[in-house]
Amino acid sequence: MERRSGCSLSVIMLVYGVVFLHCLVMTSFAANVTYDHRALIVDGKRRVLISGSIHYPRSTPDMWPDLIQKSKDGGLDVIETYVFWNLHEPVRNQYDFEGRKDLINFVKLVEKAGLFVHIRIGPYVCAEWNYGGFPLWLHFIPGIEFRTDNEPFKAEMKRFTTKIVDMIKQENLFASQGGPVILSQIENEYGNGDIESRYGPRAKPYVNWAASMATALDTGVPWVMCQQPDAPPSVINTCNGFYCDQFNQNSDKTPKMWTENWTGWFLSFGGPVPYRPVEDIAFAVARFFQRGGTFQNYYMYHGGTNFGRTSGGPFIATSYDYDAPLDEYGLIRQPKWGHLKDLHKAIKLCEAAMVATDPNITSLGSTIEASIYKTDSQCAAFLANTATQSDAAVSFNGNSYHLPPWSVIILPDCKNVAFNTAKINSVSTISTFVTQSSEADASGASLSGWTSVNEPVGISSENAFTRMGLVEQINTTADKSDYLWYSLSVNIKNDEPFLQDGSAMVLHVKTLGHILHAFINGKLSGSGKGNSGHSNFTIEVPVTLVPGENKIDLLSATVGLQNYGAFFDLKGAGITGPVQLKGFKNGSTTDLSSKQWTYQVGLKGEEVGLSNGGSTLWKSQAELPTNQPLIWYKASFDAPAGDTPLSMDFTGMGKGEAWVNGQSIGRFWPTYTAPNNGCTNPCNYRGGYNANKCLKNCGKPSQLLYHVPRSWLKSSGNVLVLFEEMGGDPTKLSFATREIQSVCSRISEAHPLPIDMWASEDDARKKSGPTLSLECPHPNQVISSIKFASFGTPQGTCGSFIHGRCSSSNALSIVKKACIGSKSCSLGVSINVFGEPCKGVAKSLAVEASCT
Repeated sequence: MERRSGCSLSVIMLVYGVVFLHCLVMTSFAANVTYDHRALIVDGKRRVLISGSIHYPRSTPDMWPDLIQKSKDGGLDVIETYVFWNLHEPVRNQYDFEGRKDLINFVKLVEKAGLFVHIRIGPYVCAEWNYGGFPLWLHFIPGIEFRTDNEPFKAEMKRFTTKIVDMIKQENLFASQGGPVILSQIENEYGNGDIESRYGPRAKPYVNWAASMATALDTGVPWVMCQQPDAPPSVINTCNGFYCDQFNQNSDKTPKMWTENWTGWFLSFGGPVPYRPVEDIAFAVARFFQRGGTFQNYYMYHGGTNFGRTSGGPFIATSYDYDAPLDEYGLIRQPKWGHLKDLHKAIKLCEAAMVATDPNITSLGSTIEASIYKTDSQCAAFLANTATQSDAAVSFNGNSYHLPPWSVIILPDCKNVAFNTAKINSVSTISTFVTQSSEADASGASLSGWTSVNEPVGISSENAFTRMGLVEQINTTADKSDYLWYSLSVNIKNDEPFLQDGSAMVLHVKTLGHILHAFINGKLSGSGKGNSGHSNFTIEVPVTLVPGENKIDLLSATVGLQNYGAFFDLKGAGITGPVQLKGFKNGSTTDLSSKQWTYQVGLKGEEVGLSNGGSTLWKSQAELPTNQPLIWYKASFDAPAGDTPLSMDFTGMGKGEAWVNGQSIGRFWPTYTAPNNGCTNPCNYRGGYNANKCLKNCGKPSQLLYHVPRSWLKSSGNVLVLFEEMGGDPTKLSFATREIQSVCSRISEAHPLPIDMWASEDDARKKSGPTLSLECPHPNQVISSIKFASFGTPQGTCGSFIHGRCSSSNALSIVKKACIGSKSCSLGVSINVFGEPCKGVAKSLAVEASCT
């Protein structure tokens, strides 16, 4: 530490006292949270709050501290999470809060990091989660009707909500008790579209009941209802969507709050990968705060993984990455994380003025809008250009400003630009999963000792039962398994019309979905599948029957249950019929629908617990059977070397589920590829975003890589179990580790100063200019090489930069000297540093570096 003369002990003690008090402020939360029309009021002060969603069961407990810290480092004040009823009460009155389900531990870790918490109890959550978060047993309570003025439903909803509130109270985690929980949510998006109206006259009484039930639990913190325009005065109505700047509260006594700002969109099996450019997200956020918002939440800030059978939809993929600032594996996604971090800092510079008054919003042109927050001592302004094509030159407060299309600039002092949503001032990265061979190698990532078990076709369980006619799948399985067998024996006589035309016929099956495999006499004859838009479908499978007894076995499989929409709980699955045999030549038809079918819930392998890797049924063969349906595989492996995030590449597999050391990493389905068209990469961020605007990965598997949490692994002797439903080759499986290939940045002379310069004195700011900064993503890395550097008019993007017509000859050597060997470096973007390569031309500095 540098020694300074004249530093008395009393001054030192004063400094440490201030630091100590600051720590107390960060770890001891307010005892009182209220609100007015302007903002949430925490400890007597209005607050501008930035929040982000992290769903605790979509990651692992060992990941939570790092996710929370990266969220805090990114400028968040609040962590928001749903509470998942079916996860915590899989059997009525039997609760589970262990491991990934440990809600209380998650909240305490957020508290330890010095952040607030928003608990969204629901208990309907949607969330692309199986059955919207409702436990399936709820469906079977006599007389129950979900999400309406129905006494059996309200009794169960109140019981679970009270259970969660009591747990939080017992740990003193509500802000009223000195804890971090400042908000709670009851119900979820009930007022969306026509959902509420479809429940008729009993909807409004239900909304009022839910609000009064929640507030009567006496948490001491406000309750919200998102997307609920008719929310009663006791709760706050909030907005969900890609944009909420035009949202108006339903009461002048509540603040303008945005509970879900969708940072991307969810991935469906059979669909391309959605993404949302950060410039558009930043534009949406700045517009929200420009027009009076004071609480904004990113959905998702970390999306994570749908482990096991938790994904809903149907057809929601196992990855819930959501193009979030923290990716599925918990790594920082650049430039999204960094650009939003700078945005948060700029907004916080305006906080004092924003909470003191309502904005004065004026039009400066057809697409130009200015908002001023001004008091006697403070002034902050936002200027927006909502045009999608044209730049704008704006005169404001006697100064001129340049606004690119679809952008907002933030002036914390109503004069100087601290942030421009269209100008990214942070690093970007190129990362990839580096495949490690499944053969033995130095990494230890080898799969060996393969064994297998054939899953019987048709009925194999003593728990099978018979019914006349066809049964609906969800009511039959109660979602205990994805699978339901429908089996029937058909006796074909020699004089049957079918045999007279050469035994050529077709099996016609109509089903509500989601997947169907037809076996005739033990052999797979054909399959069919729905998609995320239409789960129901019909298949017609050519079949050949023989004289005498013929066995028809239909395996119906679900891929996550419906999670959204009015009466979503009544959306069925499985074979509803008709099931018919049709002659190709003579046109004869036999309807099998009303015959006596035999049913089996689930698979034999599930019944005997093959997923845990135990059992004496596993057999080793000289040649591993591959590319056949209905087979279980098991192999052992040592943990791959290193500590970088790990995934498994399912190239070569068909569809099924995978377990590592008994824990399910989720459903895999690499053979379901996205359509060949509709993708745009890169995507123009200018103009309104929707879930189909920015897509990539067309013509490729929707998901090929599946997260294997490091905490689930032992150093050696790990067990991988696969159930392959359709047919694949497990010897093609491989592990992959995430590696950063490049770190890039591109800054123009027109960029605002680095946001951190606002902590400097005015004179220092005036002398500074735009600055390019690079930083290696991992603590133990340094910049080892400069792959590209150009000052002038460089073109392209990270990984594909090229020199333009104007380029400084010494840019590369200057950047190398400043950066190589350091963890981070900064360079001024000006001719004072790089010389003048071309006068009268707007110039930029682009750099691509490697870190090792």
